[in-house]
Amino acid sequence: MEISQKRAMLLMCLCAFLWSIGGLFIKLLPWNAAAICGVRSGISALIILLYMAKMKYRLTLKNPMVWLAGLGLMGTMLLFVSANKLTTSANAIVLQSTAPLYIMVISALFFRAHYSRREYVLVAITMGGIALFFLDQLTPGGLLGNVLALLSGLTMALMYTASGRLPDDDSSMSALVVGHTAAALAGMPFLFLTQVEISSLTVSAILILGVFQLGIPYILYAIAVRRCSPLSCSLIGMIEPLFNPVWVLLVLGEKPGFFALIGGIIVLSAVTLWSVGNIRGAD
Repeated sequence: MEISQKRAMLLMCLCAFLWSIGGLFIKLLPWNAAAICGVRSGISALIILLYMAKMKYRLTLKNPMVWLAGLGLMGTMLLFVSANKLTTSANAIVLQSTAPLYIMVISALFFRAHYSRREYVLVAITMGGIALFFLDQLTPGGLLGNVLALLSGLTMALMYTASGRLPDDDSSMSALVVGHTAAALAGMPFLFLTQVEISSLTVSAILILGVFQLGIPYILYAIAVRRCSPLSCSLIGMIEPLFNPVWVLLVLGEKPGFFALIGGIIVLSAVTLWSVGNIRGAD
């Protein structure tokens, strides 16, 4: 599928928007973190395989980058869900959002990438804005959850970096199948090892997570990531932590504080400037 870089960036924006509902529904589900991860990734893998069959994509597993991207995706799924259960959603999303910094380090060390001073400044501003956004909610507790969230930022960076070096859509979709299948296999046993409540709420929540929070967004991600740089995708993906508190406010009535509002303005402005600059450069 051939699309412009401009459209790819718009797809990435929609992807990040759908990703943002994850924290709320993970909190609503009274299941073990691994069980949540396993079921939602299993549903997502099925959605992606159906899409591949419809679009006549081939499952290709020979490229090492497919496995590297899949490994990064699996780690991100397992670590982020676990972090959400052990620490606050704010802590988890903030610490995972260190991915752009990891991307720069990985790309510079292993792929000899070079970044401009403007790019470094923009990432720094974005990270500072996200820190402010959740400053009112950050707590010193949940040390293990915080560590897992930091590691999920590293695995997400690995996923972005490896995905950006895949040669075609077949490889991009295959990496998603590898990652979600591996996460499903790792998490599914916990359905039988832990107590799992079955109700209309839990069934609806896990279906929403599998189809709309993972399945469809990751198809959009696979299309977008080969037309945008890994750093661009990662920065656009930071729209996700902006919308997370909106869903919490609407459903749970939790209001963000003053620093969170200021941080939101900073992050949204930085991402918008980045996106506009890349769109102009692509035209």
